[in-house]
Amino acid sequence: MPNFYGAPEISIHEVDRKLKTGEKFILLDVREPEELKKVRIDHPNLHLSPFSQITRQRLNALPDGIKEQAEEVVIICHHGIRSALVTAWLREQGWQNVYSMEGGLAAYARDIDSSIGTY
Repeated sequence: MPNFYGAPEISIHEVDRKLKTGEKFILLDVREPEELKKVRIDHPNLHLSPFSQITRQRLNALPDGIKEQAEEVVIICHHGIRSALVTAWLREQGWQNVYSMEGGLAAYARDIDSSIGTY
């Protein structure tokens, strides 16, 4: 489903496949700290950078691994709105291999792994 920001999306099923096969990519969670306490995908590829921090610090808020524009980056949030916004913004900054996870963690928990919980 297209998002309002025109950001390219990746399906939750494709993200799940990438996580399970150990494919090299960065999973960037842009939710806020209180949300991270409720639901979280624990994976070595996961980096955290809250949306509020990105809006204040811009590119300086990004973890070191994501600063390389060639890296594949999948951005996640609760429902896929903030991740789409950050994806579109990063595309404007020159990143080409960045995607928003369609439906966010709510869809991932509903259709892939309910053990991560919901909120």
